[in-house]
Amino acid sequence: MLRQTRLPDEPADYLAAREELRLAEIELMRHRERVAAQRRALPQGPAVDDYVFIEGPADVDAGDSPVRETTLGKLFTAPDRPLIVYHFMYGKSQTEPCPMCTLWTDGYNGVAQHIARNADFVIAAAADPPALRQLARDRGWSRLRLLSCGDSTFKYDLGSEDKDGEQDSTISVFTRDGDGTVRHRYSAHPRMAEDIKERGIDLLSPVWNLLDLTPGGRDDWYPRLDY
Repeated sequence: MLRQTRLPDEPADYLAAREELRLAEIELMRHRERVAAQRRALPQGPAVDDYVFIEGPADVDAGDSPVRETTLGKLFTAPDRPLIVYHFMYGKSQTEPCPMCTLWTDGYNGVAQHIARNADFVIAAAADPPALRQLARDRGWSRLRLLSCGDSTFKYDLGSEDKDGEQDSTISVFTRDGDGTVRHRYSAHPRMAEDIKERGIDLLSPVWNLLDLTPGGRDDWYPRLDY
């Protein structure tokens, strides 16, 4: 048994249950690593359109103009770097920012400089640039590249928007060939099956995982925009 603490008088049944849990957590870790290896081993994905995005100044506090167009292929800053795109639920039928997406993006802003050492990372939403940038100012998102794609089929093609403009949170990974061809590598959505509605991208935020450490777990907790 590998003790995790040095506290006195821990009951024998607690220690036995804690050891059983430790072994289960080790197996979970190893299973996650097997799944990650399976994900890395995916065959080459399909080529995708060079979708057009709109963005404002890099500094969100510098106002909302001038705006410029960029493309999916131009979001790669160097050869052999993957591109991660978080599809933010805001715009079209989603008239208010999604609280869940906001929670995730609060965290991404804090770790963006670490992600940048290994991959390019952007936030894409259907909302117009001024609305998206005002949200960024309200939340203090100073380290993120924010893109509007409401006039393209990017979100629809990647499954984060339906024909009625209903939005969904999604994470997508792209790669770029030596000749500039952009390929879809991987996407994940909250809905994994008919009976799994909101668990598909939980690992992208530490909040759920921290709550799962507590006796009450995550229960029915849901984030809000007013904090």
